Parts: sequence; C-alpha cells; structure tokens
Amino acid sequence: MKKTLLFSLLVFISLNKAFAQENPVINLKEVVVSDIRLKRYAEGHKVTELRDSTVRQQNNSFTSLLAFNSNIYFKENGFGMVSSPAFRGTNASHTAVIWNGININSQLNGQTDFNTIDPLSYNSIGIRSGGGSVQYGSGAIGGSVHLNNDLRFDDHFEHRVLLGYGSFETKTINYNQSYGDSRWSSNFGINYKKSDNDYKYLKTDTKNVNGEFERLNFNFNAGYVLSDKQVMRLYHQSFIGDRNLSGTLVAEGRSKYKDNQYRTQLEWGRFGEKATSRVKVAYLQEEFRYYENKDSDNHSFGKVSTFLARYSLDMKLSKVFRLNSFLEFDNYKGKGDSFGSPTRNDFSATALLKHQVSPKLSYNISLRQDFSSDYSSPLVFSLDGKYTINEHYDIQLNASKNFRTPTFNDLYWQPGGNLDLLAEQSYQIDLGHRLRFGGVTFNLNGYYIATEDMIKWLPGSDGIWSPINIDDVRIYGLEGELGIDHKIGKNQTIAFKSNYAYTVSEDQSTKEQLIYVPFHKANASVAYGILDFNVFYQHLYNGPVSIIGGELEGYDVANLGINYTGTLQKKLKYTLGLSINNVFDTYYENIALRPMPNRNIQSQLILNF
Repeated sequence: MKKTLLFSLLVFISLNKAFAQENPVINLKEVVVSDIRLKRYAEGHKVTELRDSTVRQQNNSFTSLLAFNSNIYFKENGFGMVSSPAFRGTNASHTAVIWNGININSQLNGQTDFNTIDPLSYNSIGIRSGGGSVQYGSGAIGGSVHLNNDLRFDDHFEHRVLLGYGSFETKTINYNQSYGDSRWSSNFGINYKKSDNDYKYLKTDTKNVNGEFERLNFNFNAGYVLSDKQVMRLYHQSFIGDRNLSGTLVAEGRSKYKDNQYRTQLEWGRFGEKATSRVKVAYLQEEFRYYENKDSDNHSFGKVSTFLARYSLDMKLSKVFRLNSFLEFDNYKGKGDSFGSPTRNDFSATALLKHQVSPKLSYNISLRQDFSSDYSSPLVFSLDGKYTINEHYDIQLNASKNFRTPTFNDLYWQPGGNLDLLAEQSYQIDLGHRLRFGGVTFNLNGYYIATEDMIKWLPGSDGIWSPINIDDVRIYGLEGELGIDHKIGKNQTIAFKSNYAYTVSEDQSTKEQLIYVPFHKANASVAYGILDFNVFYQHLYNGPVSIIGGELEGYDVANLGINYTGTLQKKLKYTLGLSINNVFDTYYENIALRPMPNRNIQSQLILNF
C-alpha cells in the first residue's frame, strides 16, 4: 500500500508542474487528434488504421469490416445479433473498445457488442494489438479497438449522404456533415439501418425467423479555440437499438431486446511547446430491456450510469524525455431487476515515460495503479519500444502486465453473484518485425500471454451458476500481415492486403484449446482501379473451433463488389456501388446451430458535396 500511495503522489506532483509552465502558441496538429496516446506512446505495438475508403466500401456491419480486415475472430448469434470478439485467443471481455480516448466496455458484462457500432460515425478506426491496461484500463488484454472523431481546424464545409438497399429488405440511410475554420470545428452524423433479416438457412427448408432489427446512431462533435493556448472539445453519441433475437436450427426465436447507449464527454485542453494539460469529464449511460416473449409487455430491465473525471499532463521534459501522466476518477451506479442498485467508485493513477534514445531507438515505460471500492486491483506495467535497423526494417517489442475487473453482473447478479472475486491478471510479451520496400509492407508478430484468476461462471451443487476465479490460460501465436499498393501506368492501381493468425489458447487444467478460438484464421482482399471504376474481392477463412461436446467446421466465405465514381457538378461527386456478399453461397456457422446469411446483394449511392 505504501508503494502505491507513493506512486500516486509522484504522479500528482508531476501533474502540478503544468501550472508552472509558460506555453507558447497552440499547435493545431495536437488539436485534431482525439487519442494522442495511440499516436505518441505505442512505438512497440502493432497499430493498424483502417482507411476511410475501406470503411465506406463495405457498408455491411462493423463486425464484417473487422472480420475481413483484421485478425480478430467474431462470434455472432446470427447476422445483426450480439457480436463478440476473440482477439488473440482471449474472450470478448478482453478486447477494450476506446471511444475518443475512454474505455466504453459495458459495466454489466465487460464487453462491447460490435453490432451496435456504426463505422461510418468515425473519422478513423484503429486496432492496437496486445496488452494496453496501463493506458486504457480494464479489459485491454488481447487488444483494443479505437473509435475516433478527429476535429479539423481548417476552412471546409463538407457533406456526405449514403443510401443503401439490399437483400432481406435491408435499408440504410447515412448523413455526415463536417465544418471548420481556424477557430471552430464540428462534425455531425446520423445513421439509420433496418432489416427484415429473414435469410434462408441453406441445406434446410427454413429461414431466419424473428431476426428483424433496426438501429439508430447519432453523433455530434465540436471544438472551439478559446485562445492561442486553449481549446474546448465536445463529443456526443447516442445509440438506440430494437431487435428481435434469432432462434436456432432447433428452436425458433420469440424474444426481443431493446438497448440504448448515450455517451457525452467534454474536454478542455491547454497546449504549448513543452506541455499539454487536459481536463476531461464524461457521462455514459447504458440500459436494456429484455422481453422473453416479444408479444408480451413483461420484461427485465438493467441500467448503468458512469461519471468519469480525468486530469492529464503530457510534458516534454527534455530533448529526449517526455512524460504523460493522469489521474482518473470513475463513479458507477447501476439499477436492474437481477442485480439491484449497486454503486462503485474507482480511482487510478498512471504515468508513461517516453525516451528517444536516438533517431533509431525509442521506448516507453508505463505504470498504473487502480483503487476500487469493490475489489483489489494489481499494480500494472508496460514496457515497449522500437528499433529502426534501416529504412526498410523495424523491430518492435512490448511486455506488460494487464487486468480485467469484475463487472456488476459478476459481483451482484442474483442469484449467483460473487463479491469475493479478484481482478484477472495477465502477463504478456510481443515481438514484431516491420518490413517496407516501396509499395510493399510485411509485418510479423509473435506473442505469449499468461492469464491468471480468469473469471468463469460455473454451476454449483445447488444448480445455480456463479462466477469464480479459476482459469489459468496460456496463449501464444503468430500474426502475419502483407500489403501491396502498386500503380500501373497513369490510370490503373492495384492494392492487395492479407492477414493470417495462428493461435493456441490452452486451458492449463484440461490442456485443450478454449472453445470458439480457431487455430487458423486468414483473410485477403484485392482491389483493382481503372479510371473511375474500382473492383474488389474479399476472402475470409476461419478454421474449425471447439464447442461444448464437439467441433464446429471451418469455412470460407467471400464478397465481390464494384464501385463507380463520377462528378455531376464541380463540387458534387457520387459513387454507385454494388456488392455480392457470400458470393459462393456458402453454408457456415460461427456459433453452433446459428447459420449465417446465404448469398445476398447490397447496393449503395454515396453523394459528396
């Protein structure tokens, strides 16, 4: 305890130094970025950013976008239903989702449903592989997905309208606006999607019944330059979802699930040549209503409200040292039919030190200590760095201790909650190689993860399920990524990208692979552009996975599409797109007894002006 208190005191002292600094004129490049830690303190980590063209090209779902463009494996209870990631062989609560710098994983089950995320709502989407609990808190064990609304402080006024229609009566409407000048910047977006989702189950005479869904995403983000040293920024997002829950091959569904999520954060920043200080406050609310029978008004209810306050300082100590430190307070209040009205207060102190040893070598050392009113949290650390051998080859290394805290469901669910749970702990190391030759890039990572005190729900002698700290899991694997961009003549381009992951995720008590973790996963995409036309092909392979009592077969699934971009007026551009998903009409399940859609067509019109 004395060590952790001393550590917190040192962080507090370093934060107070910000007020003693005279900061010169604001650097607008700092203002644009919403998550500076992802840009500045991740030298030793593999970070992948999805291009805007890739996001717009695949207007299907966030789950599908990541499944075809990353190494993350997804378990989906039918198309449009709950979607859970498995990042590097971990479970869904071990992938942190970071919205403009803050962790938004559910305080109820510890994870994020990726089918509630609209990728068109963000300027940039990043994927950070490996442990990140020091910077991003609970759950950042397998990796983290970053959703950023970056603000542009330059003269512009832009609009984008997207209209989509496809199989199963799927309709999409999206509008985005972005405005800015030297002092004000804002962007606004709204997305509505609705589908009957009644696709045929291949190899059977039935179809997906009770799979209808509709969802609405709204976001507004704004920034104002208060002075040459200060900026105020506001981020807001609302999600309203209403979906029936699909059944299985042996039982038709009849239930319904409504969930709403609201997120607002306000940030004040003071920028300078040597120091940047920020004050951030945020309010998050998640709530759900579950109807066992969609035709009945009887339902169960749950709600959690989160208040966050953070003060951070990013300070240049010298030509070669930089310090980022922050103090954060979180208050959680829950209310639900199955877990009562719990409250929790968390406090954390974090320090990240960056050392630029030479133009070729840099590394970061990081520490974090959490204090909670409900459980004991470990002191976690991270060490990462990058060494540039030459202009073509970099080596990256990171090692860390990470954690995941028990959720409200784990602690308070009735019957079965366990107030004696410990936070999960994970140790890992990751070695990465980065090769670049012209338009060709190749990345290779090898990693090892050891997780202790993993929380697992098991039935007791009385038949009641309850969580306990039991699992000891060892995970190791390899990840490869190849990208090629090549221009052919004046009007032709070709781009190729592929990912491959080999993953062993072994329960040490049984020496068996964890369920729903494939040993092999691979994807590849190729896009060919000529004049105003662009043709693309995507392919995904998921190997067999273990399930309770057996094995689920692996599968190959592919998408094919074409886009045409033209100009109606000087400032009005349009794109017509047509894609065929599951082009080979493959039967596949990524969760047992829940078939995914057969061949289907999606069309879209995008207007930019």
